Amino acid sequence: MGVFRLLWIKPTRKLPATLRTMVTTKLYLDRRAVKDETKPAPLKIAITKRGSTSYISLGISLLASQWDSKANKVIGHPKKQFYNTYIKKRKLEVDEIVLSMIANKDIEGTITEIKNRILAVVNPEEAESVPKNLFCVWLEKFADNKGGRTRQIYLATLERIKKFKPKEYAALTFEEMTLEWLTNFDLFLAKTSPAKNARNIHFRNIRAVFNYAIDNEITAAYPFRKFKLKYEETRKRSMSVESLRKIMTAGIEPHLEKYRDFFMLSFYLIGMNVVDICNATGITDGRLQYRRAKTHKLYSIKLEPEAAAIISKYAGERHLLNYLDHHKSYRTFYNCLVRGLNSVKVALNSIDDGITFQELTTYWARHTWATIASDLDIPDATIAAALGHSYGNSTSAIYINFNMRKVDEANRRVIDYVLGQL
Repeated sequence: MGVFRLLWIKPTRKLPATLRTMVTTKLYLDRRAVKDETKPAPLKIAITKRGSTSYISLGISLLASQWDSKANKVIGHPKKQFYNTYIKKRKLEVDEIVLSMIANKDIEGTITEIKNRILAVVNPEEAESVPKNLFCVWLEKFADNKGGRTRQIYLATLERIKKFKPKEYAALTFEEMTLEWLTNFDLFLAKTSPAKNARNIHFRNIRAVFNYAIDNEITAAYPFRKFKLKYEETRKRSMSVESLRKIMTAGIEPHLEKYRDFFMLSFYLIGMNVVDICNATGITDGRLQYRRAKTHKLYSIKLEPEAAAIISKYAGERHLLNYLDHHKSYRTFYNCLVRGLNSVKVALNSIDDGITFQELTTYWARHTWATIASDLDIPDATIAAALGHSYGNSTSAIYINFNMRKVDEANRRVIDYVLGQL
Protein backbone atom coordinates (compact mmCIF):
# COMPACT_ATOMS: atom_id res chain seq x y z
CA MET A 1 0.00 0.00 0.00
CA GLY A 2 1.54 3.27 -1.07
CA VAL A 3 2.37 5.84 1.61
CA PHE A 4 1.35 9.41 0.88
CA ARG A 5 3.77 12.02 2.12
CA LEU A 6 1.96 15.18 3.05
CA LEU A 7 0.80 17.29 0.12
CA TRP A 8 3.31 20.09 0.44
CA ILE A 9 1.92 23.61 0.32
CA LYS A 10 4.71 26.15 0.34
CA PRO A 11 4.84 27.76 3.79
CA THR A 12 5.90 31.30 4.51
CA ARG A 13 9.23 30.00 5.75
CA LYS A 14 11.15 26.82 5.03
CA LEU A 15 10.78 24.11 7.69
CA PRO A 16 13.51 21.68 8.71
CA ALA A 17 13.19 18.35 6.92
CA THR A 18 12.98 16.51 10.26
CA LEU A 19 9.80 18.40 11.16
CA ARG A 20 8.22 17.86 7.74
CA THR A 21 8.54 14.09 7.96
CA MET A 22 7.62 13.47 11.60
CA VAL A 23 3.93 13.05 10.71
CA THR A 24 2.69 11.26 7.59
CA THR A 25 -0.74 10.37 6.25
CA LYS A 26 -2.01 7.72 3.89
CA LEU A 27 -5.30 6.20 2.75
CA TYR A 28 -5.87 2.81 4.32
CA LEU A 29 -8.53 0.13 3.77
CA ASP A 30 -8.78 -1.22 7.31
CA ARG A 31 -9.34 -4.98 7.11
CA ARG A 32 -7.95 -5.80 10.56
CA ALA A 33 -11.38 -6.64 11.97
CA VAL A 34 -12.85 -7.89 8.68
CA LYS A 35 -11.34 -11.31 7.96
CA ASP A 36 -13.86 -12.32 5.30
CA GLU A 37 -12.70 -10.98 1.93
CA THR A 38 -16.28 -11.01 0.67
CA LYS A 39 -17.24 -8.38 3.28
CA PRO A 40 -16.57 -4.63 2.91
CA ALA A 41 -14.08 -2.86 5.16
CA PRO A 42 -13.92 0.82 6.20
CA LEU A 43 -11.66 3.23 4.33
CA LYS A 44 -9.66 5.49 6.63
CA ILE A 45 -6.95 8.11 6.69
CA ALA A 46 -4.03 6.71 8.69
CA ILE A 47 -1.99 9.32 10.55
CA THR A 48 1.44 8.15 11.69
CA LYS A 49 3.94 9.75 14.02
CA ARG A 50 7.20 7.96 14.78
CA GLY A 51 5.73 4.49 14.34
CA SER A 52 2.40 5.12 16.12
CA THR A 53 -0.75 5.31 14.00
CA SER A 54 -4.29 6.55 14.52
CA TYR A 55 -7.16 6.57 12.06
CA ILE A 56 -9.87 8.90 10.79
CA SER A 57 -12.82 7.13 9.22
CA LEU A 58 -14.06 8.41 5.87
CA GLY A 59 -17.48 6.81 6.27
CA ILE A 60 -16.92 4.59 3.21
CA SER A 61 -16.80 0.78 3.18
CA LEU A 62 -15.30 -1.10 0.23
CA LEU A 63 -14.48 -4.61 -0.85
CA ALA A 64 -10.79 -5.39 -1.30
CA SER A 65 -11.39 -5.60 -5.05
CA GLN A 66 -12.84 -2.07 -5.06
CA TRP A 67 -9.72 -0.39 -3.67
CA ASP A 68 -6.52 0.18 -5.68
CA SER A 69 -3.91 0.58 -2.95
CA LYS A 70 -1.19 1.60 -5.40
CA ALA A 71 -3.18 4.32 -7.14
CA ASN A 72 -5.05 5.15 -3.91
CA LYS A 73 -8.45 5.30 -5.55
CA VAL A 74 -11.78 3.50 -5.69
CA ILE A 75 -12.32 1.19 -8.66
CA GLY A 76 -15.18 -1.01 -9.80
CA HIS A 77 -17.75 0.71 -7.58
CA PRO A 78 -20.95 2.38 -8.85
CA LYS A 79 -20.05 5.56 -6.90
CA LYS A 80 -16.33 5.50 -7.63
CA GLN A 81 -16.25 8.99 -9.20
CA PHE A 82 -18.09 10.57 -6.27
CA TYR A 83 -16.03 8.64 -3.73
CA ASN A 84 -12.71 9.54 -5.32
CA THR A 85 -13.60 13.24 -5.36
CA TYR A 86 -14.72 13.09 -1.73
CA ILE A 87 -11.64 11.12 -0.63
CA LYS A 88 -9.28 13.56 -2.34
CA LYS A 89 -10.99 16.51 -0.67
CA ARG A 90 -10.90 14.98 2.83
CA LYS A 91 -7.29 13.88 2.41
CA LEU A 92 -6.27 17.38 1.33
CA GLU A 93 -8.07 18.90 4.33
CA VAL A 94 -6.24 16.61 6.74
CA ASP A 95 -2.87 17.24 5.07
CA GLU A 96 -3.30 21.00 5.23
CA ILE A 97 -4.13 20.84 8.94
CA VAL A 98 -1.12 18.66 9.67
CA LEU A 99 1.13 21.01 7.68
CA SER A 100 -0.19 23.90 9.68
CA MET A 101 0.51 22.03 12.92
CA ILE A 102 4.05 21.30 11.73
CA ALA A 103 4.59 24.92 10.76
CA ASN A 104 3.44 26.04 14.21
CA LYS A 105 5.44 23.28 15.92
CA ASP A 106 2.16 21.98 17.33
CA ILE A 107 2.74 18.27 16.93
CA GLU A 108 3.50 17.35 20.53
CA GLY A 109 1.42 14.70 22.29
CA THR A 110 0.29 11.23 21.29
CA ILE A 111 -0.90 10.37 17.82
CA THR A 112 -4.45 9.97 19.19
CA GLU A 113 -4.33 13.53 20.55
CA ILE A 114 -3.13 14.77 17.16
CA LYS A 115 -5.99 12.93 15.45
CA ASN A 116 -8.52 14.50 17.82
CA ARG A 117 -7.14 17.98 17.11
CA ILE A 118 -7.55 17.29 13.38
CA LEU A 119 -11.12 16.07 13.90
CA ALA A 120 -11.92 19.19 15.87
CA VAL A 121 -11.25 21.17 12.66
CA VAL A 122 -12.53 18.93 9.86
CA ASN A 123 -15.48 17.45 11.72
CA PRO A 124 -16.18 19.06 15.12
CA GLU A 125 -19.37 17.04 15.66
CA GLU A 126 -17.53 13.75 15.22
CA ALA A 127 -14.71 14.87 17.50
CA GLU A 128 -17.21 15.69 20.25
CA SER A 129 -19.48 12.68 19.75
CA VAL A 130 -16.86 9.93 19.76
CA PRO A 131 -15.80 9.40 23.39
CA LYS A 132 -12.30 8.09 23.77
CA ASN A 133 -12.80 5.17 26.10
CA LEU A 134 -16.49 4.26 26.37
CA PHE A 135 -16.66 0.51 25.95
CA CYS A 136 -20.18 0.19 24.52
CA VAL A 137 -19.47 2.81 21.86
CA TRP A 138 -16.48 0.82 20.64
CA LEU A 139 -18.38 -2.45 20.90
CA GLU A 140 -20.96 -1.06 18.48
CA LYS A 141 -18.22 0.19 16.16
CA PHE A 142 -16.55 -3.21 16.22
CA ALA A 143 -19.86 -4.98 15.55
CA ASP A 144 -20.52 -2.70 12.57
CA ASN A 145 -17.36 -4.08 10.94
CA LYS A 146 -18.88 -7.55 11.09
CA GLY A 147 -21.68 -8.97 9.03
CA GLY A 148 -24.75 -11.15 9.38
CA ARG A 149 -24.92 -13.53 12.31
CA THR A 150 -21.52 -12.47 13.71
CA ARG A 151 -22.71 -8.88 14.10
CA GLN A 152 -25.86 -10.09 15.87
CA ILE A 153 -23.77 -12.10 18.34
CA TYR A 154 -21.73 -9.01 19.29
CA LEU A 155 -24.87 -6.91 19.65
CA ALA A 156 -26.33 -9.63 21.89
CA THR A 157 -23.37 -9.08 24.21
CA LEU A 158 -24.15 -5.36 24.21
CA GLU A 159 -27.74 -6.11 25.24
CA ARG A 160 -26.57 -8.27 28.14
CA ILE A 161 -24.29 -5.47 29.36
CA LYS A 162 -27.24 -3.07 29.20
CA LYS A 163 -29.32 -5.49 31.30
CA PHE A 164 -26.45 -5.86 33.76
CA LYS A 165 -25.96 -2.12 34.29
CA PRO A 166 -29.04 -0.38 32.83
CA LYS A 167 -28.21 3.01 34.36
CA GLU A 168 -24.44 2.86 33.97
CA TYR A 169 -23.65 1.05 30.71
CA ALA A 170 -23.59 4.24 28.57
CA ALA A 171 -20.77 5.71 30.66
CA LEU A 172 -18.87 2.43 31.13
CA THR A 173 -15.18 2.85 30.30
CA PHE A 174 -12.59 0.22 29.45
CA GLU A 175 -10.73 1.06 32.65
CA GLU A 176 -13.82 0.29 34.77
CA MET A 177 -14.11 -3.21 33.36
CA THR A 178 -11.78 -4.79 35.89
CA LEU A 179 -11.42 -8.37 37.08
CA GLU A 180 -14.14 -7.65 39.66
CA TRP A 181 -16.49 -6.24 36.98
CA LEU A 182 -16.03 -9.28 34.73
CA THR A 183 -16.56 -11.66 37.66
CA ASN A 184 -19.80 -9.92 38.66
CA PHE A 185 -20.96 -9.89 35.04
CA ASP A 186 -20.34 -13.65 34.88
CA LEU A 187 -22.49 -14.13 38.01
CA PHE A 188 -25.23 -12.02 36.40
CA LEU A 189 -25.12 -14.09 33.19
CA ALA A 190 -25.23 -17.34 35.16
CA LYS A 191 -28.74 -16.47 36.41
CA THR A 192 -30.18 -17.01 32.94
CA SER A 193 -27.36 -18.96 31.27
CA PRO A 194 -25.96 -21.66 33.58
CA ALA A 195 -23.80 -23.19 30.82
CA LYS A 196 -20.26 -21.84 31.15
CA ASN A 197 -19.49 -22.27 27.45
CA ALA A 198 -22.53 -20.16 26.49
CA ARG A 199 -21.41 -17.35 28.81
CA ASN A 200 -17.90 -17.52 27.38
CA ILE A 201 -19.25 -16.31 24.03
CA HIS A 202 -19.92 -12.91 25.61
CA PHE A 203 -16.48 -12.79 27.21
CA ARG A 204 -14.78 -13.69 23.92
CA ASN A 205 -16.65 -10.78 22.35
CA ILE A 206 -15.60 -8.40 25.12
CA ARG A 207 -12.00 -9.55 24.82
CA ALA A 208 -12.04 -8.96 21.05
CA VAL A 209 -13.23 -5.38 21.58
CA PHE A 210 -10.47 -4.79 24.15
CA ASN A 211 -7.88 -5.99 21.63
CA TYR A 212 -9.43 -3.75 18.99
CA ALA A 213 -9.31 -0.75 21.34
CA ILE A 214 -5.70 -1.44 22.29
CA ASP A 215 -4.73 -1.60 18.61
CA ASN A 216 -6.40 1.79 18.12
CA GLU A 217 -4.73 3.31 21.22
CA ILE A 218 -8.04 3.81 23.02
CA THR A 219 -6.95 2.04 26.20
CA ALA A 220 -4.09 0.16 27.77
CA ALA A 221 -6.37 -1.72 30.17
CA TYR A 222 -6.64 -5.49 29.71
CA PRO A 223 -8.44 -7.41 32.50
CA PHE A 224 -8.14 -10.72 30.65
CA ARG A 225 -4.61 -11.14 31.95
CA LYS A 226 -6.27 -12.22 35.19
CA PHE A 227 -9.77 -13.20 34.06
CA LYS A 228 -9.39 -16.56 32.32
CA LEU A 229 -12.05 -18.26 30.22
CA LYS A 230 -12.70 -21.78 31.47
CA TYR A 231 -14.56 -24.25 29.30
CA GLU A 232 -16.74 -27.23 30.13
CA GLU A 233 -16.64 -30.43 28.13
CA THR A 234 -19.56 -30.33 25.72
CA ARG A 235 -22.25 -32.98 25.71
CA LYS A 236 -21.58 -35.73 23.17
CA ARG A 237 -23.91 -35.66 20.18
CA SER A 238 -23.15 -38.99 18.56
CA MET A 239 -25.54 -41.88 17.96
CA SER A 240 -25.09 -45.58 17.39
CA VAL A 241 -24.75 -47.03 13.91
CA GLU A 242 -28.09 -48.79 14.47
CA SER A 243 -29.76 -45.43 15.16
CA LEU A 244 -28.22 -43.93 12.03
CA ARG A 245 -29.40 -46.87 9.95
CA LYS A 246 -32.91 -46.37 11.32
CA ILE A 247 -32.87 -42.75 10.13
CA MET A 248 -31.78 -43.92 6.68
CA THR A 249 -34.30 -46.72 6.17
CA ALA A 250 -37.40 -46.02 8.30
CA GLY A 251 -40.64 -45.29 6.51
CA ILE A 252 -41.75 -41.73 7.19
CA GLU A 253 -44.28 -39.37 5.62
CA PRO A 254 -43.20 -37.93 2.23
CA HIS A 255 -43.18 -34.31 3.44
CA LEU A 256 -40.52 -35.24 6.04
CA GLU A 257 -38.19 -36.97 3.60
CA LYS A 258 -36.47 -33.75 2.54
CA TYR A 259 -35.38 -33.10 6.13
CA ARG A 260 -34.11 -36.65 6.61
CA ASP A 261 -32.29 -36.40 3.27
CA PHE A 262 -30.64 -33.15 4.32
CA PHE A 263 -29.44 -34.79 7.55
CA MET A 264 -28.00 -37.72 5.61
CA LEU A 265 -26.38 -35.39 3.07
CA SER A 266 -24.61 -33.63 5.92
CA PHE A 267 -23.38 -37.00 7.17
CA TYR A 268 -22.19 -38.11 3.71
CA LEU A 269 -20.33 -34.78 3.43
CA ILE A 270 -18.43 -35.45 6.69
CA GLY A 271 -20.79 -33.44 8.87
CA MET A 272 -20.75 -30.38 6.63
CA ASN A 273 -22.47 -27.43 8.33
CA VAL A 274 -25.91 -26.25 7.22
CA VAL A 275 -24.72 -22.80 6.19
CA ASP A 276 -21.92 -24.28 4.06
CA ILE A 277 -24.30 -26.66 2.30
CA CYS A 278 -26.68 -23.78 1.62
CA ASN A 279 -23.91 -21.56 0.28
CA ALA A 280 -22.41 -24.26 -1.97
CA THR A 281 -22.59 -23.35 -5.65
CA GLY A 282 -21.36 -26.29 -7.68
CA ILE A 283 -19.25 -29.40 -8.19
CA THR A 284 -15.77 -29.33 -9.76
CA ASP A 285 -14.04 -32.53 -10.87
CA GLY A 286 -16.26 -34.62 -8.63
CA ARG A 287 -15.51 -32.52 -5.55
CA LEU A 288 -17.55 -30.04 -3.59
CA GLN A 289 -15.25 -27.09 -2.99
CA TYR A 290 -16.26 -24.28 -0.67
CA ARG A 291 -15.04 -21.79 1.91
CA ARG A 292 -16.18 -22.62 5.43
CA ALA A 293 -18.35 -19.85 6.87
CA LYS A 294 -16.95 -20.41 10.36
CA THR A 295 -13.22 -20.30 9.57
CA HIS A 296 -13.20 -18.79 6.04
CA LYS A 297 -10.80 -21.56 4.99
CA LEU A 298 -11.07 -23.26 1.62
CA TYR A 299 -12.14 -26.89 1.82
CA SER A 300 -12.82 -29.75 -0.57
CA ILE A 301 -14.87 -32.95 -0.19
CA LYS A 302 -15.02 -35.80 -2.67
CA LEU A 303 -18.63 -36.33 -3.69
CA GLU A 304 -19.55 -39.93 -2.94
CA PRO A 305 -22.46 -41.54 -4.90
CA GLU A 306 -24.79 -41.39 -1.87
CA ALA A 307 -24.30 -37.63 -1.54
CA ALA A 308 -24.49 -37.12 -5.32
CA ALA A 309 -27.87 -38.88 -5.41
CA ILE A 310 -29.35 -36.50 -2.82
CA ILE A 311 -27.92 -33.45 -4.57
CA SER A 312 -29.42 -34.65 -7.85
CA LYS A 313 -32.79 -35.23 -6.15
CA TYR A 314 -32.90 -31.67 -4.79
CA ALA A 315 -31.04 -29.81 -7.56
CA GLY A 316 -31.70 -26.08 -7.30
CA GLU A 317 -32.06 -23.36 -9.90
CA ARG A 318 -30.28 -20.56 -8.05
CA HIS A 319 -28.39 -22.70 -5.55
CA LEU A 320 -26.78 -26.12 -5.54
CA LEU A 321 -29.87 -27.39 -3.70
CA ASN A 322 -33.44 -26.18 -4.07
CA TYR A 323 -33.91 -25.89 -0.31
CA LEU A 324 -32.82 -22.25 -0.42
CA ASP A 325 -34.70 -21.55 -3.65
CA HIS A 326 -37.87 -21.68 -1.57
CA HIS A 327 -36.64 -19.57 1.37
CA LYS A 328 -35.69 -15.91 1.67
CA SER A 329 -32.45 -16.62 3.49
CA TYR A 330 -30.33 -19.24 5.15
CA ARG A 331 -31.77 -18.34 8.55
CA THR A 332 -35.39 -18.91 7.52
CA PHE A 333 -34.45 -22.29 6.03
CA TYR A 334 -32.44 -23.23 9.12
CA ASN A 335 -35.42 -22.52 11.39
CA CYS A 336 -37.58 -24.67 9.11
CA LEU A 337 -34.96 -27.44 9.15
CA VAL A 338 -34.85 -27.47 12.96
CA ARG A 339 -38.60 -27.92 13.13
CA GLY A 340 -38.53 -30.51 10.32
CA LEU A 341 -35.87 -32.67 12.00
CA ASN A 342 -37.81 -32.52 15.24
CA SER A 343 -40.83 -33.89 13.36
CA VAL A 344 -38.61 -36.61 11.90
CA LYS A 345 -37.51 -37.50 15.44
CA VAL A 346 -41.14 -37.79 16.59
CA ALA A 347 -41.95 -40.00 13.60
CA LEU A 348 -38.96 -42.27 14.25
CA ASN A 349 -39.79 -42.57 17.95
CA SER A 350 -43.31 -43.73 17.04
CA ILE A 351 -41.72 -46.87 15.54
CA ASP A 352 -41.47 -49.35 18.43
CA ASP A 353 -38.16 -51.10 17.76
CA GLY A 354 -36.23 -50.20 20.91
CA ILE A 355 -34.34 -47.30 19.27
CA THR A 356 -35.37 -43.81 20.39
CA PHE A 357 -33.97 -40.33 19.84
CA GLN A 358 -33.71 -37.62 22.48
CA GLU A 359 -32.69 -35.03 19.90
CA LEU A 360 -32.03 -34.84 16.17
CA THR A 361 -30.05 -31.98 14.68
CA THR A 362 -27.32 -31.71 12.04
CA TYR A 363 -24.77 -31.54 14.87
CA TRP A 364 -25.49 -35.23 15.40
CA ALA A 365 -24.46 -35.95 11.79
CA ARG A 366 -21.06 -34.34 12.32
CA HIS A 367 -20.34 -35.90 15.72
CA THR A 368 -21.59 -39.32 14.63
CA TRP A 369 -19.28 -39.30 11.60
CA ALA A 370 -16.31 -38.51 13.83
CA THR A 371 -17.26 -41.18 16.38
CA ILE A 372 -17.66 -43.90 13.74
CA ALA A 373 -14.36 -42.89 12.14
CA SER A 374 -12.65 -43.21 15.51
CA ASP A 375 -14.27 -46.63 16.10
CA LEU A 376 -12.82 -47.73 12.74
CA ASP A 377 -9.34 -46.75 14.01
CA ILE A 378 -8.97 -43.96 11.47
CA PRO A 379 -6.06 -41.78 12.71
CA ASP A 380 -6.92 -38.68 14.71
CA ALA A 381 -4.99 -36.49 12.27
CA THR A 382 -7.16 -37.72 9.40
CA ILE A 383 -10.37 -37.19 11.37
CA ALA A 384 -9.26 -33.68 12.31
CA ALA A 385 -8.45 -32.86 8.68
CA ALA A 386 -11.79 -34.28 7.56
CA LEU A 387 -13.65 -32.04 10.02
CA GLY A 388 -11.59 -29.00 9.02
CA HIS A 389 -9.71 -28.85 12.33
CA SER A 390 -6.02 -28.36 12.91
CA TYR A 391 -4.21 -31.24 14.59
CA GLY A 392 -1.09 -31.21 16.70
CA ASN A 393 1.06 -28.11 16.27
CA SER A 394 -1.20 -25.41 14.83
CA THR A 395 1.74 -23.47 13.44
CA SER A 396 3.19 -26.38 11.50
CA ALA A 397 -0.31 -27.33 10.33
CA ILE A 398 -0.37 -24.12 8.31
CA TYR A 399 2.53 -25.36 6.21
CA ILE A 400 1.48 -28.97 5.81
CA ASN A 401 -0.72 -29.72 2.82
CA PHE A 402 -2.64 -32.65 4.27
CA ASN A 403 -3.12 -35.55 1.86
CA MET A 404 -6.85 -35.29 1.10
CA ARG A 405 -6.76 -38.81 -0.36
CA LYS A 406 -6.64 -40.04 3.24
CA VAL A 407 -9.78 -38.03 4.02
CA ASP A 408 -11.53 -39.37 0.91
CA GLU A 409 -10.69 -42.95 1.90
CA ALA A 410 -11.82 -42.33 5.49
CA ASN A 411 -15.20 -41.01 4.38
CA ARG A 412 -15.73 -43.98 2.09
CA ARG A 413 -14.90 -46.39 4.92
CA VAL A 414 -17.36 -44.67 7.26
CA ILE A 415 -20.16 -44.73 4.68
CA ASP A 416 -19.51 -48.38 3.77
CA TYR A 417 -19.58 -49.34 7.45
CA VAL A 418 -22.94 -47.64 7.97
CA LEU A 419 -24.31 -49.32 4.85
CA GLY A 420 -23.14 -52.69 6.18
CA GLN A 421 -20.56 -53.18 3.45
CA LEU A 422 -17.54 -53.62 5.73
